[in-house]
Amino acid sequence: MTHTDIDNRDHSNAIALLIDGFTRVDEQIPDVTSDLSPQDLMWRPDPDANSIGWLAWHLTRVADDHIAGITDSPQAWVEEGWVNRFGLPYAEESIGYGQTSAEVGDFTVKNAGLLVDYWRATFARITQALSELQDDDLERILDNSYDPPVTVSIRLMSVVNDLTQHVGQAAYVRGLLERRRG
Repeated sequence: MTHTDIDNRDHSNAIALLIDGFTRVDEQIPDVTSDLSPQDLMWRPDPDANSIGWLAWHLTRVADDHIAGITDSPQAWVEEGWVNRFGLPYAEESIGYGQTSAEVGDFTVKNAGLLVDYWRATFARITQALSELQDDDLERILDNSYDPPVTVSIRLMSVVNDLTQHVGQAAYVRGLLERRRG
């Protein structure tokens, strides 16, 4: 699916922009991970850097977790069995936030397809959630512990921001990897 495949005429401008933002990330995930071996996906430019695979996993976990929170539904990570398919040495609820360099280094992945498939399962949940949103839903408060409180719109923009930063970081690391190979 490309950002032009979604008919935004049925959505407000705000929701249409959110759909477009998430779809642009969807277009980039396969590009940044394709044709990479497990070793390439786990390569880190230095011992404290994030790998392409970890970044793709992390951005997907963040999206999965936050969309589930907005829709009050289970995460694909658990409900669809991704946690078992990945078999990572992290707690089931881990999304990668705040992990130490050693924990990032413990990340492993069998192949790029697993990362893309988990992203696509999460993206399907994102597009479903966005297609069901109405403008009034965007102002629903999710978290009162912040000032101002976090609304659905603020959370969704935060997720889009996080995803675009991390997919950009993964593309940068891929560029470093390709330069290293010559």
